[in-house]
Amino acid sequence: MESFGKVKILVAAYGALSAAVLATVAVLAIGGQTVTSFMWGRSAGVLASAAVTYWLTVLAARGARWAYLRVRVISIVMPVAIVAVDMIPGICPMWFATMQAVCALPIAAVGFVVNGSSLRAAFPAVDRVRNQRRSSAG
Repeated sequence: MESFGKVKILVAAYGALSAAVLATVAVLAIGGQTVTSFMWGRSAGVLASAAVTYWLTVLAARGARWAYLRVRVISIVMPVAIVAVDMIPGICPMWFATMQAVCALPIAAVGFVVNGSSLRAAFPAVDRVRNQRRSSAG
C-alpha cells in the first residue's frame, strides 16, 4: 500500500516537529525562562501521541484494520485538539501555540490520506466483508 509510505513520512514529520517543541521548552527552561507545566505536559503528550501513531501506522500498513481505524481517529482528533486547546486565552504563549499549530499540520494531512477512498477500500467494514462472503458462497 503505497499510501502508507506517505502516511509514515507525515507521521514522522509530526513526531519530529513534536520533538522540536519539547526541545524548545527544555532549552528555555534550562536557560531560566518561564515554562509552565502545561507546556511540558502538552509537549510530551503530543510527542507520545506521535510515537503511538507511527506504531499504529506500521501495523496498519501490514493490514491491521484495528490500527488503521485508530490512525483515522487520531488524525482527525489530534489537530483539532491541539489547535482548540491552544486557543484558550492565557493558556500558553503565542510562540508555543504557533509551534503546536505547525506540529498539527502533518497529522492533519494524514487525515486526508487515511480517510481517502483508496485506503478506505483497502480496509472494508467487517459487515461488508461478511456479506460479500455470504453472497459468493450462495
